[in-house]
Amino acid sequence: MSKDRVFKPLNIAILTVSDTRSEENDTSGKTLVDRLTAAGHQLADKRIVSDDIYALRAVVSGWIADPGVDVVISTGGTGITGRDGTPEAIGILLDKTLDGFGEIFRMLSWEEIGTSTIQSRALGGVANGTLVFCVPGSSGACRTAWDKLLEPQLDYRTRPCNFVELIPRLLET
Repeated sequence: MSKDRVFKPLNIAILTVSDTRSEENDTSGKTLVDRLTAAGHQLADKRIVSDDIYALRAVVSGWIADPGVDVVISTGGTGITGRDGTPEAIGILLDKTLDGFGEIFRMLSWEEIGTSTIQSRALGGVANGTLVFCVPGSSGACRTAWDKLLEPQLDYRTRPCNFVELIPRLLET
């Protein structure tokens, strides 16, 4: 952390991808909301959408087009079962992919869940200046992604570089 920089709160939207979750039992979405607000960021929006590629694209496209959303984090639908289609839904929307996000996520997951991490298709990228991250649907995976990757990179004080430096609305401040 750099002491010569001031924290810049981001507007983060959370999307839970699930055919079975509701607000009452969405532990993964709640984990992300709790962590982002504890870090000092703002919850821009939160939704639960079924594992439907077109429904996912509609929600995420709306957030990407919204100047009030800096970051989108989705949880769920990154596996390899029949209806898991989050990477296919979101990947096509990205202007640039951050291959290192998925690679490092799987490396960190390896330490926690071993070879099962090979089934994760975690994804990161940028679309229209909005950062987009897709992580697995378990609350453990959400903790790993937030605590070890996203929280430090979404903090302007992280050196030598961070994602905040790339967000268009923050470049003027």
